[in-house]
Amino acid sequence: MAVTQQEIENRLWDAADELRVAMPEAQYSSVVFPLMFWKYLSDTWEHQHQEFLADNEDVEDLSPEEAREIEYRDYQSFEIPLIHPGTVKERRASWSSILATVTQPGLGQRVRTSLQAIETANPDKFSRLFGSMTWASEEVLSREVLAAVMQAMDRTPKMHEGNMSHDVLGGAYEYLLKRFSDGSGTRAGQFFTPREVVELIVEVLEPKSFETVYDPTCGSGGMLIASANLLKARGGRGYTLSLNGQEAVAETAGVARMNLFMHNLTQFKVEVGDTLKDPRFTKADGTIKQFDVILANPPYSLKWKPWVKDPRAIGGVAPQSTADWAFVQHMIASMGAERGRAGVVLPHGVLFRGGQEAAIRQRVLDDDLLEAVIGLPANLFYNTDIPTAILVFRAPGTKAPERQGGVLFIDASKRFAKAKNRNTLTAADIADVVTAYHSKFDADGNQVAPDGGSGLAARFVPTTEITANGYDLNIGRYIKQAAAEQEDLGTLIDAYTSARAERQKAEQHMLTVLAAAGIEGFHG
Repeated sequence: MAVTQQEIENRLWDAADELRVAMPEAQYSSVVFPLMFWKYLSDTWEHQHQEFLADNEDVEDLSPEEAREIEYRDYQSFEIPLIHPGTVKERRASWSSILATVTQPGLGQRVRTSLQAIETANPDKFSRLFGSMTWASEEVLSREVLAAVMQAMDRTPKMHEGNMSHDVLGGAYEYLLKRFSDGSGTRAGQFFTPREVVELIVEVLEPKSFETVYDPTCGSGGMLIASANLLKARGGRGYTLSLNGQEAVAETAGVARMNLFMHNLTQFKVEVGDTLKDPRFTKADGTIKQFDVILANPPYSLKWKPWVKDPRAIGGVAPQSTADWAFVQHMIASMGAERGRAGVVLPHGVLFRGGQEAAIRQRVLDDDLLEAVIGLPANLFYNTDIPTAILVFRAPGTKAPERQGGVLFIDASKRFAKAKNRNTLTAADIADVVTAYHSKFDADGNQVAPDGGSGLAARFVPTTEITANGYDLNIGRYIKQAAAEQEDLGTLIDAYTSARAERQKAEQHMLTVLAAAGIEGFHG
């Protein structure tokens, strides 16, 4: 009987909820994801092992070495090894084996030993996958609580391909990511970008089969997975994408690797390190490696140690107070020469702040690298309520002819639906932004939309006009609707008060002139 999405999600949340007596919700992911992935690996290995036994009835006639060679050559894609081999403690490092010991002391240590054994046995696939595993300590998580979590999770149906599709499994993983983020706010927002924002960036960049995709601040891997999902949804082959990501936090990088595996995406590489200080995707000569599609939601206004001498620093070096433009410069350096394109979500300050950022902005515009600025609504993200914008870049000389020498501005700031803790973009909102992005524009930069278009305010602005505005990219300068909406109540009250005073002054002057002419009884 097929497992429903709802069933697996409910049971996984029941398991996570057992942690409520031991830790805040913001920390659930550090326990639940390693346990969930361990169960997935164990269920898959045991399913394949049963198939091996069923297909090889004469297995008892084979030596252990021969049986192992056949099983791992023809059936298994990874190893679940034995722990404490040759001793009275010998057992397989599998979920079911350790689950059978939950009532015995030292459960956390057995779990840790099992996960470390799996990492060691599969260095190419699972090296450092499970993170520090501090949660396995009795001081952090008592045996009783860990046992309750494992027993609740064991009520989840078997997590192997013979029982549930990778779409269901990957969907359950993303459900937990979102639920942890909804419940824990700021901390979770550091590694989870709302799915609809991810979908919008991916729709705009349109990854194609066999292309390379790169996220320099990949978090839990959502943008990489969405790239493959979109390609698959459009009849392409998502598994042909080469998916690459770097993440500063080792534990979060592990979450990303598990996420990719559970979506059945195995052509990936997730590196750990500070992308600005220590980029891990480089060529043999040490220069930055280039990709077809680069997409990111970097940490906003991050304080950093500016580069002293770095070829990525086109136009200058971003100030120590905010690395926003440094991430953009890294992404530009990562764009492939032939079809490289990049999309990044950043706060509006990058559009107009002065100083060193203005100098970088000028160089990017002079080199005609910026293709579009898409204004998003406020309060879309878990860790900030400020409005953001998507900036789209193209490799030098690769913009479509009609997009050269200018920037497309789209205002989607008022297109959202209110959710419990934040605003969201609907499917219709995303479709309208994508329609506006692909629209044609007349000589004055206005949208040509005979069918009514997207309903969004959009305008193609020549670089000469932006230059005349001091390289300011504030959306309100170029789209009047956005400008009008940006006026706050105080500004409107001041304008009204000033206009009222001017009117009263004019009326008083008129009455004085009428009285001097002998005309009485006229009142304004």
